[in-house]
Parts: sequence; structure tokens; C-alpha cells
Amino acid sequence: VPKMLSACLLRRVILTVPLLFVAALLLAEPLRSDQEAGTAIPAESRPCVDCHAFEFMQRALQDLKKTAYSLDTR
Repeated sequence: VPKMLSACLLRRVILTVPLLFVAALLLAEPLRSDQEAGTAIPAESRPCVDCHAFEFMQRALQDLKKTAYSLDTR
């Protein structure tokens, strides 16, 4: 009988833990983006993704030119 009881309790725990986890997720208050508004940079003053990519590619091209020049001078 104790073996059957432990199997039943184990099965009940295995079913209860995920159920409690899902209930906790549903009841938890979601984070809002306006909670840390003081730390965010306004979108108007941020460069766009394309600008970042362009600047990155520009720097990479300059590095390649420097490397090619140093190889040529050797």
C-alpha cells in the first residue's frame, strides 16, 4: 500500500507543480514599458538601425583599407 500511495502522491505533485506555475504566470502583473521611462532614450534622438548598420560598415571598410595599405607597404 505505501508503494501505491507514494506513486499517487508523485503523480499528483507532477500535475500540480506545472498548474501552479501557469497560475502564477497568469496572475503576475506584466511589466510595463512606462515603469522606467526616465532611463529610456527618446526615439527621436536615437539613430535608426539603418544608420547604425551604415556606420558599422563604414568603420569596417576603413579597417579593411588600413589593413590592405599595411599589407601593400610590407
